[in-house]
Amino acid sequence: MNNACIRPAMEPDIPTMNQLVNSAYRGDSSRRGWTTEADLLDGVRTDEASLRAMLQNPAATLLTYEADGRVLGCVYLETKPDHTGAPTLYLGMLTVSPDAQTGGIGKQLMAAAEQVARNQGCRSITMTVIPQRHELIAWYERRGYRTTGETRPFPMDDPRFGLPKVPLSFIVMEKKL
Repeated sequence: MNNACIRPAMEPDIPTMNQLVNSAYRGDSSRRGWTTEADLLDGVRTDEASLRAMLQNPAATLLTYEADGRVLGCVYLETKPDHTGAPTLYLGMLTVSPDAQTGGIGKQLMAAAEQVARNQGCRSITMTVIPQRHELIAWYERRGYRTTGETRPFPMDDPRFGLPKVPLSFIVMEKKL
């Protein structure tokens, strides 16, 4: 892809990112890629108001991967204190367009996230993953992330996160830097 770059998201990117994230995670369009949650959840993955709140969070960064004038990927990063008070980077909503998956965009976004973490003095990156997402967990493990043994509840009654078709939870994964 020509003219590819990873850059901070901006307000005008919100409608495009909203469409991108929902197309990669939910509905029939998500089935073209391997990151679909369509068998686990109905509803939307995000909305413009949630993305706007993420963009306005002073502890957060939303990165986009743009190529040839099209946003093909994004990732949400938020600096938080860990259990000792040291900064850690939370990584969420890693998204690549279903039509562009397997092209290395996810790896590039992960590398950019790790650089953000290092620049902010973080000692680790954490994320939450639905345990039924075996291929995704394996993908993260190949990049040095490990399950911590910690689980967190899935917001089963909050349609902002989707409408679960089966009982869900999260596992926490972490990579030490």
